[in-house]
Amino acid sequence: MLKVATAKEMQHIDRVTIEKFGLAGAVLMERAGQGVVNIINEIYFSPEIEPAYRTVIVLCGGGNNGGDGFVIARELHNQGKAVEVYLSVKPAILAGDAKINYDAAKKFGVVIHTADKFISKYSSRARRHCLVVDALLGTGLSREVREPITGIINRVNRMTCPVVSVDIPSGISSDTGQVMGCAIKAGHTVTFGLPKRGHFLYPGAEFAGRLHVNDIGFPGQLIESEKVRVNLVQKIDVKSMFPTRPKNSHKGTYGHVLIIAGSKGKTGAALMAAKSCLRAGAGLVTVGIPETLVNVFQARVTEEMILPLPDKGNGTISLQAVNLINKFIKKRANVLAIGPGLSNDEEISQLICTLLAESKVPIVIDADGINAIANKTGLLNKCRAPVILTPHPGEMARLLKYSQKHKAKGETWIRNSIEKDRIETASHFVKKTKSYLALKGAPTVTAGPDGCVFINSTGNPGMATAGTGDVLTGIISALLAQKLSPMNALITGVYMHGLIGDIAAENNGQRSMVASDMMKEMQKAFRLVNSF
Repeated sequence: MLKVATAKEMQHIDRVTIEKFGLAGAVLMERAGQGVVNIINEIYFSPEIEPAYRTVIVLCGGGNNGGDGFVIARELHNQGKAVEVYLSVKPAILAGDAKINYDAAKKFGVVIHTADKFISKYSSRARRHCLVVDALLGTGLSREVREPITGIINRVNRMTCPVVSVDIPSGISSDTGQVMGCAIKAGHTVTFGLPKRGHFLYPGAEFAGRLHVNDIGFPGQLIESEKVRVNLVQKIDVKSMFPTRPKNSHKGTYGHVLIIAGSKGKTGAALMAAKSCLRAGAGLVTVGIPETLVNVFQARVTEEMILPLPDKGNGTISLQAVNLINKFIKKRANVLAIGPGLSNDEEISQLICTLLAESKVPIVIDADGINAIANKTGLLNKCRAPVILTPHPGEMARLLKYSQKHKAKGETWIRNSIEKDRIETASHFVKKTKSYLALKGAPTVTAGPDGCVFINSTGNPGMATAGTGDVLTGIISALLAQKLSPMNALITGVYMHGLIGDIAAENNGQRSMVASDMMKEMQKAFRLVNSF
């Protein structure tokens, strides 16, 4: 998998490359700058297209990001392009490799102006014929942007010309993707060695535009180090995890999933989870439902089986269902899924807590199942079998609400803090609870108790509609039934869920897409995986 680094992790890789492997920082800077130039030429100055940009504006800061900018400016100038460089600090502040490349650029004939000249020259006019290279701040930003860079960023964002950012758009936190006051809106971002978290976490992902990862010669053992715990899930990774189907197999080979779901007014959630589970390859699926709703379900199921469960008389499952569920699992099922459309009351909460304590098969918990244990997450540490939770941010906020850290905060505050750092939120929760987690959203982040975190690369806003979470529950449960490990089932299930959503959006449009559209595209998505 492609590793995704923090600023600190990337600084460590850079330092060790220089100190231990003997590759000079000036060499790395030269390669970085040249890599950006190659991409600029490929996109904007290819021989096959007529050049539309008469001037390249290179905006340089006082650190190594600015040093990369000087290399870019020198090389483009040497190629005969009109280059204007604007420096946000006094030249006397420059040091190390940045100072070396500042001096080299000047010796090559590059004219370097102060930042105030950029502000005055481009004060009100849109410069369609200009191309901007943003080399102001880079990945080391840890506080809000200040003047004069604030003024430069705001000016660039008002211009209509394309922008290429070096490493990360200036003003974006490379660790969280948050805007630090204001940020450059780039069309392309060229980063080095490894992508950074802020390239994929929103709003940073939106500011980065199209991402290019440039190899500048960092040692493979550093780039692939297990010390970098965050990974981007790509199609090749999913293909390697995908369960095979031997020719001499039968339905029992692919597992039996018991889904405890549904209540009066919420029958659709249970049915979507069950049907998605079968489409994702489970051999057998049984839906445990309130017995008073049997006729409603019986009219709508085909391949799925039904397990009537004791009902409180109001269309919800009774606590008395525990023994029947446990007997069924012991005799038949190898995966338990709980939650879609289940409803939420104290008896449901007791039911789920009892099942968590007693189940010896992997459990997937979603929706009402998550809400039912929100104030009882300590139970997760005591489970005999792996537990996978798939909350959206609102449900995640409820899971965190009763923790020591968050108990004095409101749910809205907690939800906002989750979105400010999805990776750390997921990582801390699974380490504390020893569970597996898919924190749904943009992007969905999955995490396991070993500390590894995975950023999903599929999905779209059209999936923000009722029922899509039920589809995910079915897919993950099916993969568990087919003997994938909990972490691999989670990674693969989330990726496939997003891929199905992408196909559905392409065929139906994002605005009018519904969860049942995704279910219609499952066969196409699973066929596509085999062609990767």
